[in-house]
Amino acid sequence: MVMKSRAVALAAALALVLSACGGGDEQAQGQMPPPEVGVVTVQPGNVPLEKDLVGRLAPYRSADVRARVPGVLQRRVYEEGSDVKAGQVLFRIDPDQLQASLGQAQASLAAAKAEYANAKANADRARRLAPERFVSQSDLDNALAAERSAGASVQQAQAALDNARINLGYATVTSPIDGRANQQQVTEGALVGQGTPTLLTTVDQIDPLYVNFSMSVSELDQARRALGGRETGDADVQVMLPDGSQYEHPGKLDFSGNVVDPATGAVALRAVVPNPDRRLLPGTYVTLKAVLGQQAGAFLVPQAALQRDDRGPFLMVIGADGNVVRKDVVANRTQGPDWVIGSGIEAGDQVVVSGLQRVQPGQPAKGTPWQPEGSPPEGQAPAAGEGEAPAEAPAAAPADDADAADPAEQG
Repeated sequence: MVMKSRAVALAAALALVLSACGGGDEQAQGQMPPPEVGVVTVQPGNVPLEKDLVGRLAPYRSADVRARVPGVLQRRVYEEGSDVKAGQVLFRIDPDQLQASLGQAQASLAAAKAEYANAKANADRARRLAPERFVSQSDLDNALAAERSAGASVQQAQAALDNARINLGYATVTSPIDGRANQQQVTEGALVGQGTPTLLTTVDQIDPLYVNFSMSVSELDQARRALGGRETGDADVQVMLPDGSQYEHPGKLDFSGNVVDPATGAVALRAVVPNPDRRLLPGTYVTLKAVLGQQAGAFLVPQAALQRDDRGPFLMVIGADGNVVRKDVVANRTQGPDWVIGSGIEAGDQVVVSGLQRVQPGQPAKGTPWQPEGSPPEGQAPAAGEGEAPAEAPAAAPADDADAADPAEQG
């Protein structure tokens, strides 16, 4: 009788447990929790419009130093590769022949002045005697003409003297600008300046420097569209050194061409970069990071959030009612790890970044802050549910113990 009552009680308890488990399954199937996904809350702002380009450094000014008078190059005065000042002597040309030409011009001027003095005296005498009819009108006219001719000869001789002085000054070749003087192109003892000016050296101003680069028409048009049709203006340019480090002195865009090169389909641009320590050298190819302006009202979303289909790029957004909404967007470009979104989303939208495979438009979802490292501390509800299942095993252990105890009692 005791064994029968025990069996009845055990069966009732087992039925109660099975009924409770079955009811939990039905409740779980009827009320599935919404999936947890990683989201970012976006806000509009001014996003720098950056472009990575390749450019070449060039001197800010470059002057050719030439021999403008004929002569023999005597010596080089400057040190090759050194910095020179405007007006500093670089070369000396043999001045003897030029000095002789100057002396000849001085003598010619003295002779012209003497002739003018004689002509002027004759003209003055004729002017005094003409009223008393002591000289004819023809003699007066000749005297005045001789005076004017002698005066013109003086001016001509003075101009020749000035030219001779200038040529003598060219025998001392100076730097036209401040900069760095390069190697000499002609050695001492060479005959220079015969017929055409002879190139002696060049002087380059390397502080600041120009950076010449180009952008394709499509890139330039994209930049202008991103800026709302405005021109790039005074863009900031950052030079990256060959070792990958950033040059400490940023530059400014100072020229933007308005003609497309038919050979390359690109537009020429130029920036000015300070070079106070002479670290950069002309002719070097460098990598540039040009900030062409600020794109106002743009959004930054992680690249993992953007999806594409035949309709174009889109984002999944959790709406105010907790349901997922698809929003078609205009994705302008990538910037670092993010996409720059021009339009299609609004301030405060919760954009789904991780768990996109678990959401559908119109279905509910629970958003948790997204962690870029991919290991969010939250959003692991399914794993926690799985951890609760083994907890039921200890509850069944007493029943097993009871069953194991029955044979002992029967015995």
